[in-house]
Amino acid sequence: QVRLVESGGGLVQAGDSLRLSCAASGRAVSSYAMGWFRQAPGKEREFVAAINWNRATTRYADSVKGRFTISRDNAKNTVYLQMNSLKPEDTAVYYCAASPLHTIVVPTTGYVYWGQGTQVTVSS
Repeated sequence: QVRLVESGGGLVQAGDSLRLSCAASGRAVSSYAMGWFRQAPGKEREFVAAINWNRATTRYADSVKGRFTISRDNAKNTVYLQMNSLKPEDTAVYYCAASPLHTIVVPTTGYVYWGQGTQVTVSS
C-alpha cells in the first residue's frame, strides 16, 4: 500500500510561483511512474504532468508546458511540481498519483494510488 500526501498549495496572485510536494509512504515508489492531476470545480480531473521512474522522461499538458516542471527525488520518496507564471485558470485541487508502471502514464485509469489533494488558488 502506498500513501501519498500533497503539500504546498495556497492562494497566490497571477504570475506568482508555487512548488507542490508529494510525499510517499508505505513503500518506496522509486520504480513507479508518478503524475500530477488537477480538478477545478465542475470539471473533470485532468492530466497535468508525469514523470517515469528514473526521471528520464516527462510529459506535460499543453496548458502548462513551459510553465510547470515535474521532478522527483527517489531517495526522499517525493515528487515535486514547480509551477511558475501561474494563471487564474490554474486554480484547482492538485492531486498526486502513483502508477506501478515504469513508463509515463497519462490517463487517470493508469494510476493506482492517489493523494487527497492540495488547493491552489490563483487570483487575477
